[in-house]
Amino acid sequence: MTENTRLDASAYRAAEQLMRNNRGDLVHGAKVRPHWIDGGARFWYTVTTGAGRRFVLADPEAGTREPAFDHERLAAALTRASGQEADASALPLSALEFGPGTVSFRTGDGLRWTCALDTYACTPAEAAPPAGFMEPASPDGRHAVFLREHNLWLRSAGDGRERALTADGEADLAYGLSPFSPTVLLNKLGLPGLPPAVAWSPDSTRLLTHRTDQRRVRRTHLVRPMPEDGGEPALVTQRFAFPGDEHLPEGRLVVIDIATGRAVPAESTLPMPLMSPISTGHAWWAEDGTAVYFLQNTRDLRTLWLKRLDPATGEVTTLVTETGPTRVEPAQFGRPMVKVLSSGEVLWYSQRDGWGHLYLYGGPSERQITSGEWAVREILHVDEAERVVYFVAAGLIAEDPYRRSVCRAALDGSGFARITGDDLDHDVTVAAGKEYFIDSASTTNLPPVISVRGWDGAVRVELERADISRLLATGWSAPERFRAKAADGVTDVYGIVYKPHGFDPRRTYPVIDHPYPGPHANRVSAAFDSGILGHEAEPIPALGFVVIALDGRGTPGRDKAFHDYSYQNYQVAGGMEDHVAALRQLAGTRPWMDLDRVGIFGLSGGGFATVRAMADFPDVYKVGVAEAGNHDNRFYHAGWGEAYDGPDYVRSSNVEAADRIRGKLLLIHGGSDDNVHPHHTLRLAERLIALDKDVDMFIIPGAEHAFVGYEHQVSRRRWDYLVRNLLGLEPPEDYRITPTAIDLEMLAELFG
Repeated sequence: MTENTRLDASAYRAAEQLMRNNRGDLVHGAKVRPHWIDGGARFWYTVTTGAGRRFVLADPEAGTREPAFDHERLAAALTRASGQEADASALPLSALEFGPGTVSFRTGDGLRWTCALDTYACTPAEAAPPAGFMEPASPDGRHAVFLREHNLWLRSAGDGRERALTADGEADLAYGLSPFSPTVLLNKLGLPGLPPAVAWSPDSTRLLTHRTDQRRVRRTHLVRPMPEDGGEPALVTQRFAFPGDEHLPEGRLVVIDIATGRAVPAESTLPMPLMSPISTGHAWWAEDGTAVYFLQNTRDLRTLWLKRLDPATGEVTTLVTETGPTRVEPAQFGRPMVKVLSSGEVLWYSQRDGWGHLYLYGGPSERQITSGEWAVREILHVDEAERVVYFVAAGLIAEDPYRRSVCRAALDGSGFARITGDDLDHDVTVAAGKEYFIDSASTTNLPPVISVRGWDGAVRVELERADISRLLATGWSAPERFRAKAADGVTDVYGIVYKPHGFDPRRTYPVIDHPYPGPHANRVSAAFDSGILGHEAEPIPALGFVVIALDGRGTPGRDKAFHDYSYQNYQVAGGMEDHVAALRQLAGTRPWMDLDRVGIFGLSGGGFATVRAMADFPDVYKVGVAEAGNHDNRFYHAGWGEAYDGPDYVRSSNVEAADRIRGKLLLIHGGSDDNVHPHHTLRLAERLIALDKDVDMFIIPGAEHAFVGYEHQVSRRRWDYLVRNLLGLEPPEDYRITPTAIDLEMLAELFG
């Protein structure tokens, strides 16, 4: 093996720097996660700077942003008080609380301290253990609720006393249980599962939950070949309904008075095929606690109801009904856009005119509030006194219809205006008290500027300007946003293209497509942060590839017809024919793109799209790496498959399309994947073997769906495969990616 036939290790080192878990070291000041204090009047957050991790206190009313304390003095004081060395650049503090002249916090060892900000004397503070992820706390902080043996229990924050709230829960008929839980992943974090699905009433006196009935739901099985205790293989059994099954999980909403223990069940049940409606925002308390509202679909998703539950009697009444010829959704993605006002009027999202807009029901007259060839993406705030709704919309910026703007409109349909008047993408977090919002403004090639804005759009205080100098030092360059025509020659589709590191326009480069077909999520972000999916693709240009990604027809974020292209048509894999059309258009003006060397890779739905592209367009896609793909939705979640595939699941089965695959294909799957079970990949491999086709496969016995803890091995195998089969080079000899800690920020994003 000569050096001329092996890729230099510097390419892998640069790519490794760009992996998702390392990105926080490369981009500083790009995110603000607020921790509200004083009811949202102020907040604190952390930011990484050249000096390390810093705690910042923001007061929007005063227009100030300042260090929450003197980090060096606090570190020295904490070192003296605790006897443990505290590093001012990496203080292990959480759960900060600010009092008159003091700050209290919890340290990494679980102890709580109070520090006087005039003398910086730190003293131990008495505090109950934190409720934590598994124990949702009441709004007043006095109680937390948790699961024990299929029942809900209450713990007092003051004295730690526990008592049962329910006593009749049982296996497969449990309280607060989500039908699906990524148990393998959560177990890696030391958690038994998801926390109980509950919503506290605003006054902290009652709980909304549901009793989850899975007694007649199909059982499926996994085998853990080597359990954590090292013993014999263990059988893992799940309740897991397939599309078309007669029985799906269902739930009965229940309201529990925590003082008396009285439980009031709803008079009817609702289908709950995949997730808890409480966890997904499909069931919620009225702001005054007088009612519970919830959304319910028919199984074919063509009818959507808004219903009211009387928490005192369990009576259920219907407030709004909408029926359509295809899916009727309360949002194309994300949380529902439905709000019941104190007047009893209902602010309702609908795509009935072909675009996602807001309607008002129940007032003096029912009316459409917003209209036009653009889409409402999120309701931010309703000022009922002023009769104004504030919301996020996309499609108002001609350059990029995915960029989001903050807008307002009167509830009578008049007075529409954009609050953010620039052409940037705006990612918004509304303050706990609704007085203002935190705005992160960026584009795919412009780093974010984060500020606090009032509802008039005026900046109250600037918080951060992202520093990407370390990112640029890796050889990274911002992607180019492009527009192309879809395969129909009419519809515009949008994407991004990354040039390889050390780009030379006189050379030609192989091309990698990185798809995600939705139909519930976009692959490409309009913001600077490329998101969880995008972070998997960003290292690839360092290896010497052009990388493209785009959102073809069938993905969300545009008009209803664009999204409905995938309705009962999942086999188009998010418009892979649009990807092919875009590739050819891009190469027509970019001769450095070598369309004789095109590869593709993706995870989950992206793994499905990878294989489908190789089957449908074998003359285009020559090499693929398909990771944890749902290759046969006949055997996937009913709640997902029935929403986004079917009813003819054979058409979208990659197993049935295996005879058309001609290129080099690597299949990767976690052997303990309790979401997309590993048999999806094994079925495809079995069919390829039966067809006497070559197949490469990498099964990681202990890995779940996101390969948490195995990212370094999956990435290296992916890179090696693409380098060998598209660059025609051997990977660097004996190169190993350094394992990283579990990406808690990514998990927080996944679990909300």
